[in-house]
Amino acid sequence: MRHNLLISTLSSLLFNTAIAGLLTVIGFGEDFWINLIFSQCIGLSIYAINVTVAYHISDKRRRWMVLALTFPGSIVLGVTLASWIAGVGGWDDPRARLSVVIGLFFGGIGGITYFLGERIERLDAEVRQRRLAEVESEKREIEASLKLLQAQIEPHFLFNTLANVASLIDGDPVLAKRLLERLNDWLRIALARARSDSATLGDELDLLENYLQIMKIRLGERLVWRIEAPGDARRCAFPPMLLQPLVENAVRHGIEPKVGGGGIEIRASTDNATLRIEVSDSGAGLADEGKAGGTGLANVGARLATLFGEAGRLALRGNRGGGATATLVLPR
Repeated sequence: MRHNLLISTLSSLLFNTAIAGLLTVIGFGEDFWINLIFSQCIGLSIYAINVTVAYHISDKRRRWMVLALTFPGSIVLGVTLASWIAGVGGWDDPRARLSVVIGLFFGGIGGITYFLGERIERLDAEVRQRRLAEVESEKREIEASLKLLQAQIEPHFLFNTLANVASLIDGDPVLAKRLLERLNDWLRIALARARSDSATLGDELDLLENYLQIMKIRLGERLVWRIEAPGDARRCAFPPMLLQPLVENAVRHGIEPKVGGGGIEIRASTDNATLRIEVSDSGAGLADEGKAGGTGLANVGARLATLFGEAGRLALRGNRGGGATATLVLPR
Protein backbone atom coordinates (compact mmCIF):
# COMPACT_ATOMS: atom_id res chain seq x y z
CA MET A 1 0.00 0.00 0.00
CA ARG A 2 2.73 2.49 1.00
CA HIS A 3 4.78 1.49 -2.05
CA ASN A 4 1.81 2.13 -4.40
CA LEU A 5 1.09 5.49 -2.72
CA LEU A 6 4.70 6.58 -3.14
CA ILE A 7 4.73 5.56 -6.81
CA SER A 8 1.44 7.39 -7.46
CA THR A 9 2.68 10.56 -5.73
CA LEU A 10 5.95 10.57 -7.68
CA SER A 11 4.03 9.98 -10.92
CA SER A 12 1.76 12.93 -10.10
CA LEU A 13 4.74 15.19 -9.43
CA LEU A 14 6.37 14.23 -12.73
CA PHE A 15 3.08 14.66 -14.61
CA ASN A 16 2.60 18.14 -13.10
CA THR A 17 6.17 19.12 -13.99
CA ALA A 18 5.64 17.96 -17.58
CA ILE A 19 2.49 20.12 -17.82
CA ALA A 20 4.40 23.14 -16.53
CA GLY A 21 7.09 22.54 -19.15
CA LEU A 22 4.50 22.20 -21.92
CA LEU A 23 2.68 25.41 -20.91
CA THR A 24 5.99 27.27 -20.84
CA VAL A 25 6.92 26.01 -24.31
CA ILE A 26 3.60 27.18 -25.81
CA GLY A 27 4.03 30.57 -24.11
CA PHE A 28 1.38 30.37 -21.40
CA GLY A 29 2.15 32.19 -18.14
CA GLU A 30 5.01 34.39 -17.09
CA ASP A 31 7.79 31.79 -16.74
CA PHE A 32 8.43 28.13 -15.97
CA TRP A 33 8.57 28.52 -12.18
CA ILE A 34 5.17 30.25 -11.97
CA ASN A 35 3.72 27.55 -14.24
CA LEU A 36 5.36 24.90 -12.05
CA ILE A 37 3.81 26.31 -8.87
CA PHE A 38 0.34 26.45 -10.44
CA SER A 39 0.72 23.03 -12.04
CA GLN A 40 1.91 21.37 -8.80
CA CYS A 41 -0.71 23.04 -6.61
CA ILE A 42 -3.56 22.17 -8.96
CA GLY A 43 -2.28 18.65 -9.70
CA LEU A 44 -1.56 17.73 -6.08
CA SER A 45 -4.92 19.13 -4.95
CA ILE A 46 -6.70 17.01 -7.56
CA TYR A 47 -4.64 13.97 -6.59
CA ALA A 48 -4.91 14.29 -2.81
CA ILE A 49 -8.61 15.11 -2.62
CA ASN A 50 -10.02 12.87 -5.33
CA VAL A 51 -7.87 9.81 -4.62
CA THR A 52 -8.91 10.06 -0.96
CA VAL A 53 -12.57 10.19 -2.00
CA ALA A 54 -12.15 7.25 -4.40
CA TYR A 55 -10.35 5.19 -1.74
CA HIS A 56 -12.83 5.76 1.10
CA ILE A 57 -16.13 5.53 -0.80
CA SER A 58 -16.71 1.97 -1.99
CA ASP A 59 -20.17 2.49 -3.55
CA LYS A 60 -19.55 3.35 -7.19
CA ARG A 61 -22.61 5.55 -7.73
CA ARG A 62 -22.02 7.59 -4.59
CA ARG A 63 -18.32 7.84 -5.39
CA TRP A 64 -18.92 9.38 -8.83
CA MET A 65 -21.49 11.82 -7.40
CA VAL A 66 -18.96 13.04 -4.82
CA LEU A 67 -16.17 13.20 -7.41
CA ALA A 68 -18.37 15.40 -9.61
CA LEU A 69 -18.18 17.99 -6.82
CA THR A 70 -14.66 17.44 -5.47
CA PHE A 71 -12.92 17.38 -8.86
CA PRO A 72 -13.71 20.99 -9.89
CA GLY A 73 -13.51 22.05 -6.25
CA SER A 74 -9.96 20.67 -5.96
CA ILE A 75 -8.94 22.68 -9.05
CA VAL A 76 -10.34 25.89 -7.58
CA LEU A 77 -8.47 25.12 -4.35
CA GLY A 78 -5.24 24.51 -6.29
CA VAL A 79 -5.53 27.78 -8.22
CA THR A 80 -6.24 29.71 -5.02
CA LEU A 81 -3.27 28.10 -3.24
CA ALA A 82 -0.93 28.71 -6.19
CA SER A 83 -2.00 32.39 -6.44
CA TRP A 84 -1.26 32.85 -2.76
CA ILE A 85 2.18 31.17 -2.99
CA ALA A 86 3.26 32.86 -6.25
CA GLY A 87 1.62 36.21 -5.50
CA VAL A 88 0.15 36.38 -9.01
CA GLY A 89 -2.96 35.21 -10.83
CA GLY A 90 -5.70 36.18 -8.40
CA TRP A 91 -9.34 35.59 -9.29
CA ASP A 92 -9.56 39.05 -10.84
CA ASP A 93 -6.97 37.88 -13.39
CA PRO A 94 -8.50 36.20 -16.50
CA ARG A 95 -5.60 33.73 -16.47
CA ALA A 96 -6.88 32.27 -13.21
CA ARG A 97 -10.14 31.24 -14.91
CA LEU A 98 -8.10 29.88 -17.82
CA SER A 99 -6.03 27.92 -15.31
CA VAL A 100 -9.23 26.24 -14.11
CA VAL A 101 -10.02 25.18 -17.67
CA ILE A 102 -6.48 23.88 -18.17
CA GLY A 103 -6.73 22.12 -14.81
CA LEU A 104 -9.99 20.46 -15.85
CA PHE A 105 -8.41 19.27 -19.11
CA PHE A 106 -5.16 17.89 -17.73
CA GLY A 107 -6.80 16.75 -14.50
CA GLY A 108 -9.29 14.77 -16.55
CA ILE A 109 -6.47 13.13 -18.48
CA GLY A 110 -4.60 12.36 -15.27
CA GLY A 111 -7.73 11.05 -13.55
CA ILE A 112 -8.59 8.77 -16.46
CA THR A 113 -5.01 7.49 -16.54
CA TYR A 114 -5.04 6.86 -12.78
CA PHE A 115 -8.35 5.01 -12.74
CA LEU A 116 -7.43 2.97 -15.80
CA GLY A 117 -4.16 2.00 -14.11
CA GLU A 118 -6.05 1.02 -10.96
CA ARG A 119 -8.50 -1.02 -13.01
CA ILE A 120 -5.71 -2.80 -14.89
CA GLU A 121 -3.95 -3.56 -11.59
CA ARG A 122 -7.14 -5.02 -10.10
CA LEU A 123 -7.76 -7.13 -13.19
CA ASP A 124 -4.15 -8.35 -13.09
CA ALA A 125 -4.54 -9.27 -9.40
CA GLU A 126 -7.77 -11.14 -10.20
CA VAL A 127 -6.04 -13.05 -13.02
CA ARG A 128 -3.13 -13.97 -10.72
CA GLN A 129 -5.55 -15.07 -8.00
CA ARG A 130 -7.53 -17.16 -10.47
CA ARG A 131 -4.33 -18.73 -11.77
CA LEU A 132 -3.20 -19.55 -8.23
CA ALA A 133 -6.56 -21.17 -7.57
CA GLU A 134 -6.22 -23.21 -10.77
CA VAL A 135 -2.68 -24.28 -9.85
CA GLU A 136 -3.83 -25.27 -6.35
CA SER A 137 -6.72 -27.24 -7.83
CA GLU A 138 -4.35 -29.00 -10.27
CA LYS A 139 -1.99 -29.75 -7.38
CA ARG A 140 -4.81 -31.33 -5.35
CA GLU A 141 -5.86 -33.41 -8.36
CA ILE A 142 -2.28 -34.60 -8.88
CA GLU A 143 -1.91 -35.46 -5.19
CA ALA A 144 -5.19 -37.39 -5.25
CA SER A 145 -4.07 -39.24 -8.38
CA LEU A 146 -0.72 -40.12 -6.82
CA LYS A 147 -2.35 -41.33 -3.60
CA LEU A 148 -4.72 -43.51 -5.63
CA LEU A 149 -1.87 -45.03 -7.63
CA GLN A 150 0.22 -45.58 -4.50
CA ALA A 151 -2.77 -47.14 -2.75
CA GLN A 152 -3.05 -49.63 -5.63
CA ILE A 153 0.60 -50.65 -5.20
CA GLU A 154 0.88 -51.19 -1.45
CA PRO A 155 -2.05 -53.60 -0.77
CA HIS A 156 -0.77 -56.04 -3.40
CA PHE A 157 2.40 -56.68 -1.41
CA LEU A 158 0.58 -56.63 1.95
CA PHE A 159 -2.06 -59.14 0.92
CA ASN A 160 0.50 -61.54 -0.53
CA THR A 161 2.66 -61.37 2.59
CA LEU A 162 -0.28 -61.87 4.95
CA ALA A 163 -1.43 -64.83 2.87
CA ASN A 164 2.06 -66.34 3.28
CA VAL A 165 1.92 -65.76 7.03
CA ALA A 166 -1.44 -67.53 7.20
CA SER A 167 -0.08 -70.51 5.27
CA LEU A 168 2.95 -70.78 7.60
CA ILE A 169 1.14 -70.48 10.93
CA ASP A 170 0.25 -74.20 11.17
CA GLY A 171 3.27 -75.71 9.40
CA ASP A 172 6.11 -73.42 10.55
CA PRO A 173 5.00 -70.95 13.27
CA VAL A 174 8.58 -69.79 13.92
CA LEU A 175 9.00 -68.75 10.29
CA ALA A 176 5.55 -67.15 10.36
CA LYS A 177 6.63 -65.09 13.38
CA ARG A 178 9.82 -63.96 11.61
CA LEU A 179 7.80 -62.97 8.58
CA LEU A 180 5.39 -60.94 10.73
CA GLU A 181 8.30 -59.19 12.45
CA ARG A 182 9.79 -58.22 9.11
CA LEU A 183 6.41 -57.05 7.85
CA ASN A 184 6.02 -54.96 11.00
CA ASP A 185 9.41 -53.33 10.32
CA TRP A 186 8.44 -52.67 6.72
CA LEU A 187 5.14 -51.05 7.76
CA ARG A 188 6.90 -48.84 10.29
CA ILE A 189 9.34 -47.54 7.67
CA ALA A 190 6.60 -47.16 5.02
CA LEU A 191 4.33 -45.18 7.36
CA ALA A 192 7.19 -42.91 8.42
CA ARG A 193 7.89 -42.18 4.75
CA ALA A 194 4.23 -41.49 4.00
CA ARG A 195 4.09 -38.87 6.77
CA SER A 196 7.35 -37.17 5.78
CA ASP A 197 7.41 -34.08 3.56
CA SER A 198 10.73 -35.13 2.01
CA ALA A 199 12.21 -38.51 1.16
CA THR A 200 15.37 -39.70 -0.56
CA LEU A 201 16.47 -42.64 -2.63
CA GLY A 202 18.36 -43.83 0.45
CA ASP A 203 15.05 -44.04 2.34
CA GLU A 204 13.54 -46.05 -0.51
CA LEU A 205 16.51 -48.43 -0.61
CA ASP A 206 16.18 -49.00 3.16
CA LEU A 207 12.55 -49.93 2.58
CA LEU A 208 13.55 -52.25 -0.26
CA GLU A 209 16.18 -53.94 1.89
CA ASN A 210 13.42 -54.79 4.36
CA TYR A 211 11.14 -55.98 1.56
CA LEU A 212 13.83 -58.28 0.19
CA GLN A 213 14.44 -59.70 3.67
CA ILE A 214 10.73 -60.62 3.73
CA MET A 215 11.05 -62.26 0.31
CA LYS A 216 14.16 -64.06 1.54
CA ILE A 217 12.11 -65.71 4.29
CA ARG A 218 9.70 -66.98 1.64
CA LEU A 219 12.18 -68.00 -1.04
CA GLY A 220 15.22 -68.97 1.03
CA GLU A 221 18.45 -69.50 -0.90
CA ARG A 222 16.60 -69.07 -4.19
CA LEU A 223 16.88 -65.30 -3.75
CA VAL A 224 20.05 -63.23 -3.47
CA TRP A 225 20.45 -59.51 -4.08
CA ARG A 226 22.91 -56.66 -4.21
CA ILE A 227 22.35 -52.89 -3.95
CA GLU A 228 24.90 -50.45 -5.40
CA ALA A 229 24.16 -46.77 -4.78
CA PRO A 230 26.79 -44.09 -4.11
CA GLY A 231 26.18 -41.42 -1.50
CA ASP A 232 25.19 -38.67 -3.96
CA ALA A 233 22.51 -40.94 -5.46
CA ARG A 234 21.18 -41.92 -2.03
CA ARG A 235 20.75 -38.24 -1.13
CA CYS A 236 18.59 -37.49 -4.19
CA ALA A 237 14.92 -36.70 -3.55
CA PHE A 238 12.75 -39.66 -4.49
CA PRO A 239 8.95 -40.26 -4.56
CA PRO A 240 7.73 -42.95 -2.11
CA MET A 241 6.92 -46.47 -3.35
CA LEU A 242 8.17 -45.76 -6.87
CA LEU A 243 10.96 -48.34 -6.88
CA GLN A 244 9.41 -51.23 -4.97
CA PRO A 245 7.03 -52.27 -7.82
CA LEU A 246 10.08 -52.78 -10.05
CA VAL A 247 11.68 -55.05 -7.47
CA GLU A 248 8.36 -56.84 -6.87
CA ASN A 249 8.13 -57.37 -10.62
CA ALA A 250 11.63 -58.89 -10.67
CA VAL A 251 10.73 -61.27 -7.82
CA ARG A 252 7.29 -62.32 -9.12
CA HIS A 253 8.07 -62.61 -12.83
CA GLY A 254 11.77 -63.40 -12.69
CA ILE A 255 12.90 -65.20 -9.53
CA GLU A 256 9.77 -67.09 -8.38
CA PRO A 257 9.03 -68.86 -11.71
CA LYS A 258 12.64 -70.03 -12.10
CA VAL A 259 13.36 -73.40 -10.50
CA GLY A 260 16.74 -72.45 -9.11
CA GLY A 261 15.81 -68.87 -8.31
CA GLY A 262 18.24 -66.11 -9.11
CA GLY A 263 19.68 -62.77 -8.12
CA ILE A 264 18.55 -59.14 -8.20
CA GLU A 265 20.87 -56.18 -8.65
CA ILE A 266 19.77 -52.61 -7.91
CA ARG A 267 22.18 -50.01 -9.28
CA ALA A 268 21.85 -46.23 -8.97
CA SER A 269 23.92 -43.52 -10.64
CA THR A 270 23.68 -39.78 -11.25
CA ASP A 271 24.84 -37.14 -13.67
CA ASN A 272 24.24 -33.39 -13.70
CA ALA A 273 20.61 -33.67 -14.74
CA THR A 274 19.28 -37.15 -13.98
CA LEU A 275 19.07 -39.97 -11.47
CA ARG A 276 19.24 -43.41 -13.14
CA ILE A 277 18.23 -46.63 -11.39
CA GLU A 278 18.41 -50.14 -12.85
CA VAL A 279 16.69 -53.18 -11.34
CA SER A 280 18.14 -56.25 -13.03
CA ASP A 281 17.34 -59.91 -12.34
CA SER A 282 18.73 -63.24 -13.57
CA GLY A 283 15.33 -64.91 -13.44
CA ALA A 284 12.96 -66.40 -16.00
CA GLY A 285 13.10 -63.45 -18.37
CA LEU A 286 10.36 -61.89 -20.47
CA ALA A 287 8.78 -64.94 -22.08
CA ASP A 288 5.42 -63.11 -22.14
CA GLU A 289 6.38 -59.49 -22.66
CA GLY A 290 2.80 -58.38 -23.20
CA LYS A 291 1.94 -59.21 -19.60
CA ALA A 292 5.28 -58.41 -17.99
CA GLY A 293 4.89 -56.12 -15.02
CA GLY A 294 1.10 -55.85 -15.03
CA THR A 295 -0.57 -53.19 -12.90
CA GLY A 296 2.53 -52.47 -10.81
CA LEU A 297 4.67 -51.19 -13.69
CA ALA A 298 1.66 -49.46 -15.28
CA ASN A 299 1.16 -47.51 -12.05
CA VAL A 300 4.85 -46.60 -11.91
CA GLY A 301 4.61 -45.25 -15.46
CA ALA A 302 1.46 -43.28 -14.59
CA ARG A 303 3.09 -41.78 -11.49
CA LEU A 304 6.19 -40.84 -13.50
CA ALA A 305 4.05 -39.04 -16.08
CA THR A 306 2.12 -37.22 -13.37
CA LEU A 307 5.20 -36.16 -11.39
CA PHE A 308 7.76 -35.44 -14.11
CA GLY A 309 6.01 -35.43 -17.50
CA GLU A 310 8.34 -36.43 -20.33
CA ALA A 311 11.39 -35.96 -18.08
CA GLY A 312 10.64 -39.23 -16.26
CA ARG A 313 11.15 -42.51 -18.16
CA LEU A 314 10.65 -46.22 -17.48
CA ALA A 315 11.95 -48.98 -19.76
CA LEU A 316 11.81 -52.78 -19.44
CA ARG A 317 14.01 -55.09 -21.54
CA GLY A 318 15.18 -58.68 -21.53
CA ASN A 319 18.79 -59.56 -20.71
CA ARG A 320 20.93 -61.63 -23.08
CA GLY A 321 21.92 -64.12 -20.42
CA GLY A 322 18.38 -64.40 -19.07
CA GLY A 323 16.27 -62.28 -16.80
CA ALA A 324 15.16 -58.70 -17.32
CA THR A 325 16.19 -55.15 -16.50
CA ALA A 326 13.89 -52.26 -15.59
CA THR A 327 15.45 -48.83 -15.99
CA LEU A 328 14.06 -45.77 -14.22
CA VAL A 329 15.28 -42.26 -15.16
CA LEU A 330 14.22 -39.19 -13.14
CA PRO A 331 15.26 -35.54 -13.31
CA ARG A 332 17.38 -34.43 -10.33
